Amino acid sequence: MGLTSRSFLALAPLMLGGVCSPTLMGGDPRLNEIKLPEGFRIEVYAENVPSARAMCWGDKGTLFVGSRDEGAVYAVRDTNNDHKADAVITIARDLKMPVGVAFRNGDLYVSAVSSILRLRAIEDHLDAPPAPEVVTAGFPTETHHGWKFIAFGPDGRLYVPVGAPCNICLSEDSIFASITRIDVDNPGVPEIVAHGVRNTVGFDWDPRDSSLWFTDNGRDWLGDDSPDCELNHAVRPGQHFGYPFCHAGEVSDPEFGKGHACSDYAGPAAKLGAHVAPLGMRFLRNKGFPEAYHGAILIAEHGSWNRSVPSGYRLVLAHPRPDGTASTEVFAEGWLSGSKAWGRPADVLEMADGSVLVSDDAADLIYRITYHPR
Repeated sequence: MGLTSRSFLALAPLMLGGVCSPTLMGGDPRLNEIKLPEGFRIEVYAENVPSARAMCWGDKGTLFVGSRDEGAVYAVRDTNNDHKADAVITIARDLKMPVGVAFRNGDLYVSAVSSILRLRAIEDHLDAPPAPEVVTAGFPTETHHGWKFIAFGPDGRLYVPVGAPCNICLSEDSIFASITRIDVDNPGVPEIVAHGVRNTVGFDWDPRDSSLWFTDNGRDWLGDDSPDCELNHAVRPGQHFGYPFCHAGEVSDPEFGKGHACSDYAGPAAKLGAHVAPLGMRFLRNKGFPEAYHGAILIAEHGSWNRSVPSGYRLVLAHPRPDGTASTEVFAEGWLSGSKAWGRPADVLEMADGSVLVSDDAADLIYRITYHPR
């Protein structure tokens, strides 16, 4: 692959445990510590969803949830419509980092590093799920940033990111550090629609113009405060967002930046802060929140793993502006207490009533956030 890197991978497990390892794993959530704007409430929607990551809805009201460390995919059901899950069913297991889930025409699609899998007519077979069938096995096998959020775009194609196989490197294979798309009925070679994307684990399409917005995790080992993680806005296919030459629109990489002007690449729509690890994001389309939130983007920040003072571990709102950029504000925080985190938001997803679900892969929970006007 022609890689060069100084990624310090051997230190990662030690720093993850010593700096901001979650102190609550499936225990009592400390929801009283979560700070939300006035009128909002948070409660547990589903318990015992190990390593809960990306979420999507089935046509019949089933919540599908991927995982990373568990290698499992879950079907979560609220059978009595009381806004609390009463069944968590494992519908696939022993998969390789099946983070991403996407639903279309009755079938569930699952990402598994190098493969996209399909579970046909899954909502009719939750108690006896079909074996996953391979849609394509044409993606790289590297596991560093190999887990994938996936979603169907307005064009009917399945969008599949391929993260950089390192902290910082330049690969000879252009599929790395990209967002691709495939036709699930005739996959062929993945089409690259965005270049220079280090590691996106969440994206959505603007309901106003169907343009693609996505989060991106900034590189490590340039200090506590550089570079920023990003919210990006793709206005046309083929744009390059800078990695590995330039970060956050202004930070020239000390290893790969020479001869590459940051102005040659698409800058971020919003800078989110260094090492906050933005993952899942969704536009707020329903009307369950006040008007000021309509059309905003809600972002789950998973939190830093190697910053001397931890950052992230919260939900952030981004408000798109007419010029394609966005302003940001903190929406919910409290999963981080000092240097310890008891939970890590991973994805967000609206419910039909306009409330929002939040997955937490550290506490093995899914929360529900609602608004109650006075």
